[in-house]
Parts: sequence; C-alpha cells; structure tokens
Amino acid sequence: MVHHSGSIQSFKQQKGMHTSISEILKEKSLKPSRRSLPCLAQSQTHPINLNHFLSVPLSPEPKPEVADLSQSISTSCSLLPPQTAEDGKDHYVEETEVSTCETRADESFLLQKPVTRAKLEARTDSLQGKNPADSSGLFFRDGKKRIDYILVYKKSSPQVEKRCTFEKNLRAEGLMLEKEPSLTNNDIMFVKVHAPWDTLCKYAEQMNIRMPFRKKCYFTDWKSKTLGSRFHLRCRQIKSWLPRNPMKLDKEALPDLEETDCYTAPFSRARMHHFTINNRETFFSNSTRSRIVHHVLQRTKYEDGKSKMGINRLLGNNTYEAAFPPHEGGYKSRHPIKTHGAQNHRHLLYERWARWGIWYKYQPLDLIRRYFGEKIGLYFAWLGWYTGMLIPAALVGVFVFLYGLFTMDSSQVSKEICEDNTTVMCPMCEETCEPWRLSDSCVYAKVTYLFDNGGTVFFAIFMAIWATVFLEFWKRRRAELTYDWDLIDWEEEEEELRPQFEAKYSRVERVNPISGKPEPFQPFSDKLSRLMVSVSGIFFMISLVLTAVFAVVVFRLIAMEKFASFNWHFVKKNWQFATSGTGVCINFMIIMSLNVVYEKVAYLLTNLEHPRTESEWENSFALKMFLFQFVNLNSSTFYIAFFLGRFAGRPGKYNKLFNRWRLEECHPSGCLIDLCLQMGVIMFFKQIWNNFMELGYPLLQNWWSRRKIKKGGGGGQNVENKTQLPQWEKDWNLQPMNAHGLVDEYLEMVLQFGFTTIFVAAFPLAPLLALLNNIIEIRLDAYKFVTQWRRPMPARATDIGIWHGILEGIGVLAVITNAFVIAITSDYIPRFVYAFKYGPCMDKGHHHQNECLRGYMNSSLSVFDMGDLKNGSQSRYCRYRDYRAPPWSPVPYEFTLQFWHVLAARLAFIIVFEHLVFGIKSFIAYLIPDMPKDLCDRMRREKYLMQEMMYEAELEHLQKERKKNGRRYHHEWP
Repeated sequence: MVHHSGSIQSFKQQKGMHTSISEILKEKSLKPSRRSLPCLAQSQTHPINLNHFLSVPLSPEPKPEVADLSQSISTSCSLLPPQTAEDGKDHYVEETEVSTCETRADESFLLQKPVTRAKLEARTDSLQGKNPADSSGLFFRDGKKRIDYILVYKKSSPQVEKRCTFEKNLRAEGLMLEKEPSLTNNDIMFVKVHAPWDTLCKYAEQMNIRMPFRKKCYFTDWKSKTLGSRFHLRCRQIKSWLPRNPMKLDKEALPDLEETDCYTAPFSRARMHHFTINNRETFFSNSTRSRIVHHVLQRTKYEDGKSKMGINRLLGNNTYEAAFPPHEGGYKSRHPIKTHGAQNHRHLLYERWARWGIWYKYQPLDLIRRYFGEKIGLYFAWLGWYTGMLIPAALVGVFVFLYGLFTMDSSQVSKEICEDNTTVMCPMCEETCEPWRLSDSCVYAKVTYLFDNGGTVFFAIFMAIWATVFLEFWKRRRAELTYDWDLIDWEEEEEELRPQFEAKYSRVERVNPISGKPEPFQPFSDKLSRLMVSVSGIFFMISLVLTAVFAVVVFRLIAMEKFASFNWHFVKKNWQFATSGTGVCINFMIIMSLNVVYEKVAYLLTNLEHPRTESEWENSFALKMFLFQFVNLNSSTFYIAFFLGRFAGRPGKYNKLFNRWRLEECHPSGCLIDLCLQMGVIMFFKQIWNNFMELGYPLLQNWWSRRKIKKGGGGGQNVENKTQLPQWEKDWNLQPMNAHGLVDEYLEMVLQFGFTTIFVAAFPLAPLLALLNNIIEIRLDAYKFVTQWRRPMPARATDIGIWHGILEGIGVLAVITNAFVIAITSDYIPRFVYAFKYGPCMDKGHHHQNECLRGYMNSSLSVFDMGDLKNGSQSRYCRYRDYRAPPWSPVPYEFTLQFWHVLAARLAFIIVFEHLVFGIKSFIAYLIPDMPKDLCDRMRREKYLMQEMMYEAELEHLQKERKKNGRRYHHEWP
C-alpha cells in the first residue's frame, strides 16, 4: 500500500510522534515486559529437539536447490490439478461413497500425491532428523502436511450424503482432507484435516488473530529512572545471595518461554511484511491452527438452508462420531528430558506439570495456555491462585486449632463439666432412658472447645477479609494474564446460534442489531413462560432437598433414642457422637445420590429454556448446577447450625415430631461440635469421591478400551503394542472432555470455596483440608488433561465468567453466616454475657477469663422436678440446658432475665459484626485497584510504540518497493 509522504508527515505531526523509532529508543530501556505470547515464528522458541518433531523447517523464500520440495508441498490454497489414476491408488475412498461423492467438480479439491514421494520423504527426514514412524500420527501420508483436526465417523452411518457434501464444502473453503481407516475397528474411518498457509492467513485475518510483530519490543520503566541503576544492581546482588526458590521451574525446563517477547497486532495479509515470519510452518502455533480449522468447521454447510451448517449439528445427528484436534505425540519418552530434551509440548507438559514429583512447583501457565488455549489456562491460573491464597488461611486456621488444643485442659467450662460428678442431667428420652451425670460428657466438651474458643471470632473476621483480598488480588492477576496473553483488546466474536434455538424459532426472524442479518427470534412471551417453568422446576428440586433433610432429621431423632438406650455401654455413653456420625454418613450418601439427579434435571431445564448461544447455555446450566448442589450440600449444615436444639422445648413439655419423637437438643457444651463433624465428614469424603471420579473413572474407561483393542473386539487388527497405533487412533481411544466443559471443574472448586468460608467459624481446619485437596487437584487435573482426555479445542476467554459473581455472592453470604454461627451456634456470646454480667468478675474490672467463667455451667443449666414425670426416679431434680426459672419459683419454667440478656447480646453482635466486616471488606476493595498502575503505564507505552513501529515498518517497505522499481527516493521519505 502506498501513502503520500506529505500526508504521512502531516498526520504524524498532528499526533506529535517521532519521525524515527530510533529517537524513541534513546530513552533508557528496561527488560521487556513478560508477554507470554512469544514469537512462535522463531524456531528457537521450541524446546530442545522440538522442531524436529513438530514441523518442517521451510523458509518463506525457498532456495533454488529445494525448489522441487517447496513446490510439491506448497501451502497455497489454490486449486490443485485433478489427481491421476496412479495418484488415486494411495487415497482411501470407500466403495460406497465413490458413486455419490467423487465427481469431476470435486476432484480438483482432492489431495494430489506427488510423483517423487519417496524422494521427498527422504529429504524431509534428513532435514527434520526424525524417524518417519514418529510423524505417522501428526502428518499426512506425504509426511509434510500437518494434521490440524481429526473427524471420526462410522462407515455404517446412513448420513453419507451430508458427510460428502460437508467434506466437499470444506475442500472448497481451502482445507485439505485425507481419509484413513482404523486399525482396531473396521467400521471406523478417520478424516485428517490440514489447513494450508493461504487458508490460515485468510481466516486469521477474518478472526482478528493477533500475531507477533517483527520489531523488537522496548519498554521504558519509570521506576528505573527514579531509583537508579545502582539500587537495582544492589538488589540483584542481595537476591543472588538468597537461596533459590524451590517452587520455581528451571529456565532450562521451559526454554525461551519466559524471555522471548514481542509485540503483537491483528494479522493482515496486506501488511504481512510487518510480521515476523521466519518459518511458515511454525508461524501459526498448533493451537491457533486448530482454532482456525474449528472456526471453518463451525461455519461450513452440509445441506441447503440457513441453519444446515456446523460440525456440532453433524455430531448431534451422528454423521460424525467425534471431532477433535490431535495431541502433539506421546507424553512419555525412553530418554530423560534433561539430556535429550522434550519430544513435543505434550511431553514437556507431562514432565514439568502433570507428574506427581513436581507437586510443589509453580504451574507453567504459558505452556498450558499455548497447548490448551486461554480458557483452560485461565482456569488453572485461577486454581493455582486460589491454592496459593489458601496457604495463609490454612496457617491461621491451624494456629486457632492449636490454641484450642493447648488451652483445652485449662478451659474453665471443660473443667466444670469433667469435675462435676454430682450434677444429674435429665433423661434423653422419656421411656427407656435414665438420668445421666454431667461428667459423662467430658470428652465431648473438650472436643467442642477445640473449635469453640477465643480464636473463633478472630478467625471468622480474618476469613471474611481473606475472601475479599483473594477476589481483589485475583482481578489484578487476571489483568496481568490478559495483558501477557494478548487478550486486552480481544472481544469475543459474535457467537453463532445454538442449533436447537435455530430449529425451534426458525419461523420468526428479526434483524440482529450487531451483524445486521436476519436471524431466528424468541418472542418475549415464550421466553417468559419457559423461564417460569424452569424456575418452578428449580423450586421443586430445592423442596426435594429439604424433604431429604427432613428425612435425615427424623433418622437422627430415632437414632438418638436407640443409642441413648443401647445395651452396649460404650455406645450408650457416647450416644451423641454415634447419632451425629451415622446421621452425617447417611446424609452424605443422600447428597451424592441426589447430585446425579440434579445434573440431569439441570440439563433438562436448561434445554427447556432454549438459550440463544452456547455461552448463555453454559451460564444458565452453571447457575442451576450451583444452586442445586449448594442447597444439597449445605441444607443439612444450615439445619444443624441454626435449628438443632432451638425448638426442643423443656422436660415435661418437649416438642415432638408427629407426637412420637422428641426433637433433638444440644449438648450442655453447645451444638458446634455437631456442625464441625458435619462439615469435616462431608468435606473429606466428597473430595475423595470427586478425585476418584475425575481420575479413577477415566483410567478405568481407558483401560477397558485398551483391553478391547488387544482382543480385537472392534473387528480390526489385534494390536499388541500401543505404540504401533497412529496418534489419531490413540486420541480416539482416549476419553472426550466433559460435555459441559469446565463447568464441573469450576463447580467443584466454588463449592469448596463455600465450605471454606461460610461455616469456617465452626471448622477452622477447613482451609487446610481445601489446601491439601487443591495440591492434589492441580496434578490430577493436569494428568487428566495431558494423558487421559483428548485434546480439547483451544478456546479464548478473558475471565472465569459467571463464577466470579458467584464467588462474590459466597463472600457476602459467608459474613452473614459466620456472624450467626458465632452468635447463635457457639457459646461465645453466653459466656461473654455471664463473664461481665453474672460471673464473679461483675463490676470488678478485668480479670483472667477462667476466673470470670467460674460457675458458668451451673448458670447455664436449669432445674426440673422429675416428680412431675412420675417415672419413679431416685433423684428428685435434674438439670437441662436452658435459661428457665426453677420449679419452686412463683413462675416456674419461665424464661429468666439472663435469657433475654443473652438474646439481646446475640442480636447486637450480629449487627456489629456484619457492619464491621462489610466496612472492612469495602475499604479493602477500594484500596486495591483492579489493574496495577505499572501495567496501565506499560499498556499505554506499548500502544504508543506500536503506532510508531507501524509507521516505521510501512516507510521501510515503501522504500524497498521504490528502490526495487528503480525510482529515486529521498533519504527520509520514499
């Protein structure tokens, strides 16, 4: 493109820009910012020996001595001449499709087999330095064209016409196809898809894919000007004296990923000379190539009609069995990676990420993003950030627990319970139960003190602030990642409509205000009615959860009577633990059973709503799954925290369920231990079950597939050695990624976040359990993605979607629930009121806490006359946990003044705690900006330099063009 020099000069003067980029670079420059999109065009960015496996080192301008090679493997998307009969012998074409598919019009799109194939393969092998057998699963038969996508179909499928039309249109779009039969199943056929250079360039421009710009990047660090180079030199010296961080990966382990850096710009064929294209085969990364091919597959028609397009529809009607990008080879090698280097990126990911031996290392996020795409990379970045932030929370929780452990013997409440051998407690049931002594619950009281001590309030406030800090700093971390991964200016392209939406509302159309094209439209009345049905279904499922909780409550009431009158003395003495433990186990089994039902119901309700796009469907499904599983997991926990023992009544006037079972009441030392036991058991067993389903189930499925292959169950060859299979067949035998994408992965972690924050005042060890689980979870997910699943389609994303809003909602709910747990469930407020209003320290100033709580148990227990029961008991009076007047008072069994003081203190504490914590959370959120200031400066600086470099590159190009044409040119302007 040619611009008038005067117009360029005047424009640049208006913008206030330098005439030359060299004037800009006179400033003191710093090390480049850590942009994670390296110059993929440079072959040296790959790991050691990686190029030999991944690509053919073709130069953009082939040398004359290899002209025949470059011509035969030309990546041009222009039409190739029709193949000859001799060439067609090597192309596998089904006999049933010859008559319907192979036409003269289609022959021009078929791959042409070079005549000098053997000669070219020998040359390529010598160039690449690799074994030809190793590339059998990554390239076409000629060994030159890379496989970018795999389509799988059954030859027995009746959808032959649709498939042939689809493949013909794919060739018309510029893609190259090659078919290969399965070695293990005679009914399976693989279609290998390759995108030539011109096709990649065409769609990279349409999709606005940002590619490396050819100029080297320079940045100006404002801090270096103010602090000076001496300070930085001294800091480097001090840092060199410190021991090396063992959690960091060696630079040798990930060569050039951290250091290679360059600007990027939207790709344009008209400005191709601006970009660094050292090698056409490696300019577009494998993930980018797969994304471009997927874009074409999604928009190619298979029948006449507006909605008859896309690979998703063909997968839905069983035209194809699967569609996936191939892995880059095996993940294991006979040779150690330290001496021989990585064979491919999958091998590198396995060695530096998925192995259990490096569980303490940081994740190679740039490599994860390069291989799996930004969406999966953001998930692992968030998971790693969440796991790292759990470390301080777990340490504080352990300190609170240890404080309770070390001060347990000195607790005044525990001492009074354990040393009181004279206090007789009222029977737990009215028929077969007998009175029992308060000292029998000594162990129960000591265990309760471990989780209900002076550090409980502090830890609840700390965790509420921690949740805010976690989310605010994650916003900053996300901003850095979006900058490093070149997602700042990326806007998600207009999504295509879901096939189900188009099929349902194809009769009613409306012009899309963005694209300007007519598309199916869902009337508001229809949308509202479907939404109401969906909401009704949600409430019905929530009522089903509450019914299950009610069934567990009934079981606890029956079990309480049975265990309290059990013949075995050990069980009879520890009836409270037995009741809580069996109730929690049964509740856990009900929870896991209902989760299976909820997933199917959520899927049905989401499809009933007919969301317009896939992202709307995913958000709707994720919200339903979260609501269902959150209520399912926490409903019984809410019952124990806020309802257990609150409506039990009193001896002689107990409230009974169905006039049969007496409602459960709390232990004399409180109900917090029941809540703690509920959380601990469910959290522990649920994590074990989830880890088994994530890794154990795919392992069993893949083992069964390998077993069938060895036996030749598919009617194919009996393959004894798995290494004999090509890569596409190995990937086909792996498990596909979950149909819901990352919903299940995020859902598991978000529910764990709720357990860690909502009732953390009752269970301070929850962050520790979450931390240990997440350390395992990261490696489990890594191993699953690298070894057990097919390679998912690399997708882009700028954030974690709807889950961020759900996390913020959990953070708000955590403040409220922890305030109620401390005020209502624990005995912190009753002890506080007694110490300063009714205890020995009343009106005497501050004293030691144990001295102020002397006599607390006697004050918290009321007296009941068992003569009113007429059960023939030897003792006249018994005690029960409540604040009621004795039977000899003028108003027997009425609430005392202390009860109302405790109730008022509880309500006041809830109000003060919530306002205080919400104020601190808001203040911290205000202090922490969403984007670091130095990042904002770097972004502005980069935008300015990018404009300068664009002008500079355009001028250089014009000078070369005019010099080439023999025109005179000025020393400054062309």
